[in-house]
Amino acid sequence: MKSSVWEKIYRGPGLGSQNSVTTLIPLVLIVALLVGGVLGILGPYACAAAIFAMIAVIVIALHQDALTVTLIAALHLYVDWYLGLHLFAPVLAIAALCVFYLTRSARHPWTAPGALWLWILFLIITIYPAARGGVLMLYDAASFYPSDILGAFLMLWLGAIVVGDAKHREANIRLFFHVFTIFAVLLAIHTIIQATTGTILFGSSHIDDFLARSDILYYQLAGTTTDRAGSFFIDPNWNGAFFALVFFLPLGLFVSKTSILPRICYLAEMVLILSALMFTYSTGSWIAFIAGLMTFLIFVGRMRYRFVLPIVFLIASTLIVLLFPGQVALQLQHAQGTNELSLRVAVWQTALRVIQAYPLTGVGLGHQAYLTRSNPYRVPGQFVALSHPHDSYLEWAGMAGIPVLLVFLALLIVALWQAWRNWRLVDVPLRVLIGSGITSAVTLSINSISINGWTHFALAPIGWLILGVVSSPLIREKYRETEGGGELCRGDQIA
Repeated sequence: MKSSVWEKIYRGPGLGSQNSVTTLIPLVLIVALLVGGVLGILGPYACAAAIFAMIAVIVIALHQDALTVTLIAALHLYVDWYLGLHLFAPVLAIAALCVFYLTRSARHPWTAPGALWLWILFLIITIYPAARGGVLMLYDAASFYPSDILGAFLMLWLGAIVVGDAKHREANIRLFFHVFTIFAVLLAIHTIIQATTGTILFGSSHIDDFLARSDILYYQLAGTTTDRAGSFFIDPNWNGAFFALVFFLPLGLFVSKTSILPRICYLAEMVLILSALMFTYSTGSWIAFIAGLMTFLIFVGRMRYRFVLPIVFLIASTLIVLLFPGQVALQLQHAQGTNELSLRVAVWQTALRVIQAYPLTGVGLGHQAYLTRSNPYRVPGQFVALSHPHDSYLEWAGMAGIPVLLVFLALLIVALWQAWRNWRLVDVPLRVLIGSGITSAVTLSINSISINGWTHFALAPIGWLILGVVSSPLIREKYRETEGGGELCRGDQIA
C-alpha cells in the first residue's frame, strides 16, 4: 500500500514523480524565505505578505492549482499593486509554471495557451513603448510590462493549466470558481467595512496619506459627505469593475447547481458582491454589469433560464431600489454629475489627438509619459491634466501605438473565440460555467471603455486568468480523443 501523500497526488511518470516534488519543496521554501526576509525590511504588512507568499509556495508544491492561481492574484493585488512592490506576483507566477511543468503528469497535464505565436509577438512589440515610458518613471517601468503584458500572459497560461485532465475537468473549473469567489467575497466584505466605518483593514500608511489628500477631489461624491469605497484597488472605479466582472462566477455556480444549500451560499455571495459594487458608486461598472447580465442570458446554456432570469433580475432590481433608496439616489446623482460625461468625452478626444500624432509608437507605456506628452494635445474640455485616457483601448493606442492595440484586440478576440468553442463542445452544467467566465471577460471589456480595465495593473491579470480557464485547450482535448474504450463524448454531437 502506498502511504505517502506525494505518491497519491503525483503518480505520473517521469518528472511528475514523488522524488521530483520532494526535491522542489525545499528549493521553493528557501526562495520564499529569502524573499520574505527582503519584504520584512519594508514593514509589518510586507512581512505578513511574505508569510502569505510562503503559504502560496507550499500550495504550489501541493499542486492545489485553483488555490495557487487565486493566491497569486491576491498577492498581485495587495503586494504588487496596493503596497507598490510591483514584481512579486509575476515572479511567483513564473515559479508556479516551472513547478507545474516539472511535476506534469496524467492527472496534471501541461499545456500552452492558445495563439502562442500572437502572444510572443505582443511580448516583443511592447518592449519599445514600455522602455520609452519607463525611462521617465521607475514606477511605470516596474508596472506596465510586468503586469499588463507579461503578467497577463502568465495568468492566462496558469488559467489554462488549472483545468487539468479530462476526468476532473469540470470539478477543477468549478473549484476555481469556488475559490476565486471566496476571494471576491473577502474583498467585498473589506469594501463594505470601509464604506460603513471609514476603516481600511490592513491598510498602508502611504495609501492613507494619499487618500487623505485626494478624497474630496476623487473619492467623494460631489455635494455630499459620502465616500466611495476603493478597498485595495484604491480607486472606486477599479474596485467596481472588479465586482462587476466577478459577480458572474457565483451566478454561474448558482445556475449550474440544483441543491438548495449550495444555492443559498452562492446567493449570499452574490448579495455581498453586489452590495460592495453599490458602495463604489461606479457608473461605468454598473453599465458594464447590466450589459453582462444580458450577455449571461446568451451563454446560460438552458432555455428556461433565458425566461426565468430576466424576471429574477427585475425583482432584484426592484428590491434594491426599495431597500436602498439613499444609495440609488446617490448613484443617479453621481451619474448625472455636471462634469462626469463631458470630462470623459474630452479626455477621449485628447487621446484621439495623441494617437493621431503618434500612430505607430505611441507616447510610451507610462503614466508620466502620457501626462507629459499628451498635454500639448489636450482639448479645452479637459480642464485637468490626466495620466491616462480612461479607456483601455485608447490607452494601448495612445501609449504604445495602433499596431499594439490591434494585436491586443486580436488576442482578446481569439481568447473569446476559443472560449466560445469550448462552450459549444461541453455539456450543459459545464457550459454554464464557461458562459459565466465569458461574461466576466465581456463585462471587463465593456467597462474598459470608461476606465483603464484591461490596462490596469491588478484588473488585467485577473481578467486574463478567468479567460485562460474558460478558453483552455485542455477542455477541447477531451473531445479530440476517445475516452473509455473509444466512445466519443456527448460534446462531439453538440459541436
